[in-house]
Amino acid sequence: MEKQMGMFVIAGACLLVLFIVMVKNKLEFILNFCIRAVMGGIAIYGINFLLEANGIDCRVGLNLWSLLTSGTLGFSGVSLLYAVAAFPLL
Repeated sequence: MEKQMGMFVIAGACLLVLFIVMVKNKLEFILNFCIRAVMGGIAIYGINFLLEANGIDCRVGLNLWSLLTSGTLGFSGVSLLYAVAAFPLL
């Protein structure tokens, strides 16, 4: 009986460690996404301000979709948004 109880304790400890690692990785992913989304929003706001100050009519809206794009892709997502916005100017 003690041998079986010991195996259950070891298996439970292993499952606990795996659970902690999975939660840590997901938490890190969510935190990175949020930081990229906030920095992307700040970048979009600043670039819109600079373009408007120079008289260039190429703005990207600051909405849920642009924040999701910048959160997922980072600065390259912000660049993609401005490339799509500038396409009609070509």
